[in-house]
This record gives sequence, structure tokens and C-alpha cells, in this order.
Amino acid sequence: MKFSENWLRQHVKTSASRDALVATLTAIGLEVEALTTLGEQLDGVVVGKILAAEKHPEADKLQVCQVDVGGAAPLQIVCGAPNARAGLMAPLATIGTQVGNLTINAAKLRGVASNGMLCSAKELGIDADASGLLELPDDAPVGKPLADYLGLPDASIELKLTPNRADCFGVRGIAFDVAAATGCEVEPLHAEPVAAVTTAAMAVELSAGADAPRFCCRVIEGVNATAKTPLWMAQRLLRSGVRPISLLVDVTQYIMLELGQPMHAYDRDLLTGPLGVRHARAGETLTLLNGDAAELDAQFLVITDADRVVGLAGIMGGDATKVSDGTRNVVLEAAHFAPAAIIGRSRKLGLHTDAGHRFERGVDPELPPIAIEYASRLILEIAGGTPGPLVDVARLSDMPQPQVVRLRRARLARVLGTQVDDAEVTRMLGALGFAVEYTDAGWTVTVPPRRFDIAIEEDLIEEIARIHGYDAIPATLPAGSTRLIAPSETRSSEHDTRRQLVAREYLEAINYAFVDAALLAYWQLDTGSVALANPLSAELGVMRTRLLPGLTAALARNSARQQSRVRLFELGRTFAAGSAAPIETRRIAAVACGDAASEQWGVAARKLDFHDIKGDLDSLAAISGATLEYRASTQPFAHPGRSAEVYRLNEAGDAVCIGWIGQLHPRVQQAMAIDAEVYGFELELDALLVRPLPRAAALSRYPSVRRDLAFVVPESVHWAVMQATVRQAAGNQLRDLQLFDRYVGKGVESGCKSLAMALILQDDSRTLTDRDVDAVVAEVVAALSANHGAVIRG
Repeated sequence: MKFSENWLRQHVKTSASRDALVATLTAIGLEVEALTTLGEQLDGVVVGKILAAEKHPEADKLQVCQVDVGGAAPLQIVCGAPNARAGLMAPLATIGTQVGNLTINAAKLRGVASNGMLCSAKELGIDADASGLLELPDDAPVGKPLADYLGLPDASIELKLTPNRADCFGVRGIAFDVAAATGCEVEPLHAEPVAAVTTAAMAVELSAGADAPRFCCRVIEGVNATAKTPLWMAQRLLRSGVRPISLLVDVTQYIMLELGQPMHAYDRDLLTGPLGVRHARAGETLTLLNGDAAELDAQFLVITDADRVVGLAGIMGGDATKVSDGTRNVVLEAAHFAPAAIIGRSRKLGLHTDAGHRFERGVDPELPPIAIEYASRLILEIAGGTPGPLVDVARLSDMPQPQVVRLRRARLARVLGTQVDDAEVTRMLGALGFAVEYTDAGWTVTVPPRRFDIAIEEDLIEEIARIHGYDAIPATLPAGSTRLIAPSETRSSEHDTRRQLVAREYLEAINYAFVDAALLAYWQLDTGSVALANPLSAELGVMRTRLLPGLTAALARNSARQQSRVRLFELGRTFAAGSAAPIETRRIAAVACGDAASEQWGVAARKLDFHDIKGDLDSLAAISGATLEYRASTQPFAHPGRSAEVYRLNEAGDAVCIGWIGQLHPRVQQAMAIDAEVYGFELELDALLVRPLPRAAALSRYPSVRRDLAFVVPESVHWAVMQATVRQAAGNQLRDLQLFDRYVGKGVESGCKSLAMALILQDDSRTLTDRDVDAVVAEVVAALSANHGAVIRG
């Protein structure tokens, strides 16, 4: 929000200096981002009138001007400005005046005497325009000091507002905060109702429910649209960063900057009526004021004229009904739109408008009729005309209602850690525009509708804290007993998980929780994705359903910057659409590419493979004592022969799928411009970290026995299913099962493979005999033969 300091002081008569005012604004949460002083050194600069302008005899681009400054005789000035001409009113710096770093002296330019300097706005430090002389209105008083005429010195102040302070998108809203902080009062706003002279009016139809609960308009006939915008209004607009265009447009801009209420002006003769507000229909289009053609859908609110779309509600008007110099009858419009109906609509069209910026954050629903009356008075005073009645159509049941919030004295003291005098609390809240009723326990506060950010007691406490001053609140250390929370025995810690991956040379990454919808679609992970109503950009439009796409994108960026070996992991939440609210799932993912080990002389370089990434995952599973199984994966983003679904055995012995591991499909790697093979895994974090309650058990005092067996099985049989069969057949005496060899080649039938395993057997009560061991081995051989067609290799 950018505004003129003098404009603010018109609303709140504070005696604070400029530096003090700026410091106060920042201290109360309205951070001053930029301050530009205007017209600080204009002593000696007066309003001059060029009586004559003749070509310089020795220079093609210079003119010799005779300028009236109210003295006994005109001053001769040599000027090179392209717009210097007879009859022009312009500022003139007299002899001895300091203009910037230049002191004006009598001089001769190409042999012609010059007794001063005609100035541009940039030379005087009041605007950036250096294209020519600053042109003043024809009725400017000749000889009057320019500073007095333009209301200088002044300053342009730009605030960096937080999204919750929508009420400060108008000078008057800022004035309430300044009044509360400096002990002043806000001056009354002179927006008295304008009496209707004619019966000319526009009917209004509201068909958008709570999205558009109020719409006000007024017809003014016989206006002079070519009337000049008054200098005082034009200067305030300029100092607020708005370039004046025409009177009718400038008035609506002026009202928006002063009150915070966006407005629009229509050419009445281009309307049929009635005016209405409804949701757009699919396929409707509108040519906007900036010339762009907007394609609309049901998410947009539109202003209609006899059901013809003539404006994009809360964002921008249409080109077909705009006012021009030929406008004689004008319709002023001010409405209230719900923030949820406007949020994100501008970005969807690639627009950013001042109106949309305000409506997205919330505008006072009581302002539309006030804005119409104020704008009507200004237009009638400047451009004449005859006003019709104010048309104010409101759906009262859909209008935001004033909030009543109770503030307890004891709660205020407890949260702030200090006592604030009751009278001071009442004064501050009253100065902010709140209606305050004193009670035995504290205050009952009725919040004005412009303050959308006040809903609970803590919001009022925050108001007291920032106005009272954070520096006035003593800094104290917290007191009281602390409660130590013991770590859970049934769950491994996230810290141990992070530490384990870091020990295996992974770096932790933190990515946005929202990603490009096209990215999820390419990975075929967009099912159940949650779209954002107000995305930061089109590339960040949906919540992530998995961690891998964003994490792989981070790997791709690193790989593109000459990092050949990249290893990243992330712990984060994913989101999926639910019946009532999005379902959040905590997940862990890792990706890696490049060499299996860092470059060194002791180990030959080799590329990362599936077993390396599986080893990393197994090390994580060991923290919680999880037993994992790996089964062939059919994920669309996965390499069909080098990926697996990850299952964890629960206490009941059932296998539950908790994630995926493997290599990314080559087409995914190619689409993400990654040259190396990328391996990774992603699992549900809670399912990985859960662990059985530790139970003490005695170690067997009896020796273990090892039996090595080699089986020939079809190539299609996976070790994971064989492993499960062996464990079930061997029973409780099986302490460990290890696969130590896989062979394919001479001596093994084509289409088969040889798997060699070691069975480690042990009993807790006795030493196992050969007969005991042979019985277990026979059970295992029989089970593998029956279930998988396994044959003992000879």
C-alpha cells in the first residue's frame, strides 16, 4: 500500500514528525518498506506563465521564453524542454534557488541571457517524469510558491502489509492505527448522502448468494467527462503510485485508495439494464479493460447487463461499457464480494489488479454506499450533472456480521506478562474503531466489519500488545515446572532415521508440499490429488500425493549442475482427497544416482544398483527390527525389472505393503533430463518406525547347527516367497535364514536358477541331534518342492 503522508495527516491530526510517524507505523506492524521524500527544497520555485516562446537564434533545440512570475516585468528564460510554449503554466526556479545539486544563477546560453530555469517534475524531485516541463493547470496562481500550490513538502510512504490487514489498503484504515498509537482521533469522513434530483436508476439483481451479498449503484446524468482532474486529487494519486487517466476513472481510484473500497464507472448509454451479479457460465468470454479476452467458467463472478457479461466482479471491468471522454451519463458501482469468491481468480487469468488484491483479503461490507455517496459528491463538484437515487441491494442474511469478542483482564495480563491500565485498554480499542463495553471481568468488544482478522480473545490481546508497544512489555523468562516426555518404546525416533541416512551419505532435502499437476500426471500419481484454490503459481497448483516426484526433481537440478553422485532423502507429508478433508500421510523417501561409493583409490568405481539402495533401506528397517519382504512392482513410474513393492511382516505374520523401492522407469528419467540411472524408495513413515515392545529373553546355552541347501527352481520363483515357505516349514528352531548364492549356467536347466541357502537351527532347552536337524531339513525340502517345484541340486 502506497500513499501520501499529507493525505494520511488529513485523516489523523498527529503532531508526530515524519521520522516518528514512520517508526510508529513499523512498530505497530505496518512495516514501512519504502519512503520517498517529495519537494523538500523548493524555496525560490514559483508558478510561472510562459507569455512567449521564440526559437533561439543560435540553437535549434532551445527556445527563448518570456515568463511572467508576478513581478514588474517578465523574466527571460532559455529553455530546451520540448513542451515549452506560449500560455503554458510551469514551475520556474528563480536566481539563487537550489535545484538538486545545482544552484541557479544568471547565465548566457549561446549568447542569450537566461535569468532562471523552467523545471521538470524530476528536476524538482516530485516525480520521475523528465520528458518535459511540469505542466500546471491553467488557473494556477502566477507567482505563488510552488510548494504551497502543490501541498509540499510531502512523502510517499509504501507499507508492506501482512495478508490479515486488509483494512489498511485504504488511507483511512491506516489512520485508525496511527490514531490509536499516537493518542489522536480520526477526523470525521464527509460523505453525506447526495440528494436525488432525478428518478434515473438501474435495477439490480443478485444471483450469486453469499458470494455477492451487496451491490450499490447510482446514475448521474449530464456529467462533463472531459473535466480536468483537480490538481490536489491528481497529486495524491501520483504520490500513491497511480497515474491519473480521466476524471471519472480517477475518482474511482481515489475512493479506493482513501477508503479501501474498489469502485467502477460504466457509461450509462451503453447499458440496457438491469445490472446483476451471478456466476459465469462455461464458455462465456469477456474483453477486459486492458484489451485481454478472458475465458470464463463457473468459478468466476460476473457483472451482467440484461444477462450480458460486462465485468469481472471484483477484478476488472469490461471494455464494451467503459467510460470515455464522450460519456455524458455515468453509472457508479460499488459492491461487496466474499473473499473466497475472488481468491485466485486473477491469477487464473494471469492478472493482478488493485481491486482483486483488496477483495481477496476482505473489504468492509458497510463501505459500498459510503463510497457511492463520496464519489457522487466529488463528481458533482468537479464535473457537474444531476444524480439519481442510490440503489442499495443487500442480502442481509449473507452479509458478514459484526463479531462480539470478550476480553478478560486476567487473560490479558497473563498473556502479556504485564498490567495495562483499564482506561488505556479502553482508549486503544476505541481509537481502533471498536465499540467497547466495560464489564467486571474486562471488556465486551464489538468488532467493526472491516476488521476480518479479529475473531477471538487472543486477536484483541495482539491489538493491545502492538499498540501499547512491544518495547513496553517486559522481557521475562518463563517460569514453572517442565515435564519430560520419555521416548516411546514402541516406535523408533525420526532422529535416528535421519541420522542413519546421513551416515550412509544422504543429504536431507525439504521440498514444497505443492507441485505441478503436470508432474504428478506424468508419474501417474495424480489420482486423488488435492488442487489448491489459491496457488502461488500454476507450477505449484496441487498438493503432492508422493514425495518421489519432488525429490527426483531436486536430484535433477543437482545433476544438471555437474553433480554426478547425488543422494537425497526427505521426511514429509503427502496429501490425498478425503470425504471431509484431505488425508495426510507421513512418508519417507530417498533417491540416489551415480557411483555406489565416493571416488577413492582403494575401491574400484562401479555404478549404484538395486542392491545398494536395498541395503540402505534394510539398514533403516533394522532400527525398528522390521522384517521386510520385496515383491515385483507394477508401478507405472518404475523400471519393470528392477523395482519392488515393500512389505512388512506384522506381529500376526501378515505382510502389509508399506512402500516401493527400485529404479525409475527410463522414460521418467528422460522426461526429467537425468542421464544417470536413478534408484530410490518411498515408504509410509509410521509403518516403518513402529516396533514391537522389547522383551528380555535368555540366550540359548546350546550350540547352533548350520545346514546348507541348494535348490533348482523356475526363474519366475522369487526368493521372498521361498523365504516365507522355509520359515513356516522350519518352525521355531530356525534362528536365521541366509541366501548366499544364486547360479545360472552350466548344469542348471534353461529357464531355471539355483539358490543356495543356509539354515541356522538352535533350541533353547537342548542340543539338537542329527535326527532333529534332518527332520527340519526334510520338512523344508518337502514344502519347497510342493509349493514352488524346487528340486535339490545334485
